Amino acid sequence: MTPSPRLRVLTGINTTGTPHLGNYVGAIRPTVRASRQPDTESFLFLADYHSLIKCQDPERVQRSTLEIAASWLAAGLDPEHVTFYRQSDIPEIPQLTWLLTCVTGKGLLNRAHAYKAATDQNQAAGAEPDDGVTAGLFMYPVLMAADILMFKAHKVPVGRDQAQHLEMARDIAASFNHLYGDLLILPEAQIDDHVALLPGLDGRKMSKSYNNVIPLFGPARELRKQIMGIVTDSRAPGEPKDTEGSALYAIYRAFAEDDEAAAFAQAFADGISWADAKQQLCDRIEQEIGPMRERYDHLMAHPAEIEALLLAGAQKARAIATPYIGTLRQAVGLRPVDATPKRDKKAGPARTGLPSFKQYREKDGLFYFKLTSPDGTVLLQSKGFESPRDAGRVVKQLQTEGSSALAELENNLDALESQRQEVEKALEQLRMVAEA
Repeated sequence: MTPSPRLRVLTGINTTGTPHLGNYVGAIRPTVRASRQPDTESFLFLADYHSLIKCQDPERVQRSTLEIAASWLAAGLDPEHVTFYRQSDIPEIPQLTWLLTCVTGKGLLNRAHAYKAATDQNQAAGAEPDDGVTAGLFMYPVLMAADILMFKAHKVPVGRDQAQHLEMARDIAASFNHLYGDLLILPEAQIDDHVALLPGLDGRKMSKSYNNVIPLFGPARELRKQIMGIVTDSRAPGEPKDTEGSALYAIYRAFAEDDEAAAFAQAFADGISWADAKQQLCDRIEQEIGPMRERYDHLMAHPAEIEALLLAGAQKARAIATPYIGTLRQAVGLRPVDATPKRDKKAGPARTGLPSFKQYREKDGLFYFKLTSPDGTVLLQSKGFESPRDAGRVVKQLQTEGSSALAELENNLDALESQRQEVEKALEQLRMVAEA
């Protein structure tokens, strides 16, 4: 019996900072645990190309790559059971990026959150919309798509704020497949709404941008110093204290078992002093992190060991990437001039296909839909709806009534006049299919 293929999961880690406790709880620990599942094939990479978009300090990029690799390895990532590599060691990734760039509509990239945020900020400041915006920032979604599509990932764990990039990767892959056959696997976002978000020293979300982080593998004495500096209220020893809204309790809960968390909550109700509560938190974190720190310190002192592991991981990754990029190059026509053109039989001929509607939810909490052509070009974009049912009702009307519904629904739609003929043609195709 042929074994069923394993689920392939891919995760990228940007190399622009030093890992902190929030990174550990929200990403490192759950990803390392998931990588041990026998039915999962995990790919984890250090996204050093991506880091160049935000950081032009070569020493910082190099140092961050070392710190992040050491942190993941110290936290238990086993290079024997995962493919752990550095993005820049895979030359096939920038090759695929260019192939994808040539099928990606500029309009799609115009809607990327990071680009829109940059232009909105410029306009609010009275500057030119693209002031200070690099091509790297604009093209970020294409490079991310190449990272994912290169290794035929089925699932990509992302936060809800990154879900748009996965949708864009799917659109880009669909455009490529439409032209050259079904060669790219369309990935799915794996969104966990229960990922722990740790509060930082000031009670806000732990983030480098707030300068409120607790480094993951700093010295034990520094960890204690920072925890003792966590902001608390003025309630004295003996006064009951609330766990709700308490940064101390939230951080403790992320590390503790259920019975430990219950005992800590009871101590709050019994009036534990803030100093004692902070000491208990420090002890609990150190119980988990302390044994890893020795491994981390060793790796930081012996970077050649990390380099060897990354190069070995790159060799594993390229065993997949090199033949695959060869197939893709062949498909687009980058091949010897004396070669006989042939198409992968499994891929089949490029399809004409039908336009399709895609519904999704944005960060603003509203629901949207878009009408895309078979090559992934966005023909029609909706405005926001309060509920998915409202969005679905409009989609249904467009599907069943075709272009005759456009005038009635125009207030719900964006960017209609510039491509009305294409939209009308697409809707009529869908209407005829619905009536058939």
